[in-house]
Amino acid sequence: MDEHTVERGDAARNRTRLLRAAALLVAERGVDAVTMDEVAARAGVGKGTVFRRFGSRAGLIRALLDHSERELQEGFLFGPPPLGPGGEPLERLVAFGRARIGLVEVQGELLRAAESASDSRYAAPAYLVSLAHVDTLLRAAGVTGDTRLLAASLMASLDATLVLYQWHELGHPLHRLADNWAELAHRVVTGRGTAESAGGVVP
Repeated sequence: MDEHTVERGDAARNRTRLLRAAALLVAERGVDAVTMDEVAARAGVGKGTVFRRFGSRAGLIRALLDHSERELQEGFLFGPPPLGPGGEPLERLVAFGRARIGLVEVQGELLRAAESASDSRYAAPAYLVSLAHVDTLLRAAGVTGDTRLLAASLMASLDATLVLYQWHELGHPLHRLADNWAELAHRVVTGRGTAESAGGVVP
């Protein structure tokens, strides 16, 4: 094993250790505790190491979010339907939105912090993977036009900042927000609401 391989292995281990330290801080003390100083102290490394790995607090938050969202990504890329491959595009789109809204219940403050970071959240890997997924599902469902732009508009309705506001400030339970996502997805794809798509009567 050459020294470059060893260095890459050490870097990967350090990155994992730092992300684990940051996740523990969020769990114990909230997202405001995720500072470069606190993460360095918890991981037992110098603050310079954290800056070299992530560049800024915004970069650290994005990396932590990417790390924590891996399970969701694996679900819609490789998991069973309706979220994963094998289901109908519209069913997968509905399942994706429901899963993302469910994620806000567990990681809402972390997601909000990532969205509020000074660096562009729209360049974050987690966002780009989800955007591409929604775009692909729209095209597979037969939606025409600028599906990439439409996907971005749909993704905006799943922003943690908005979902948290609707949940905590407006009092809409998460299951209601998930049902609203399903309604929105049906109208975008089919031009009809969920009741109409199912052959029911819209009240």
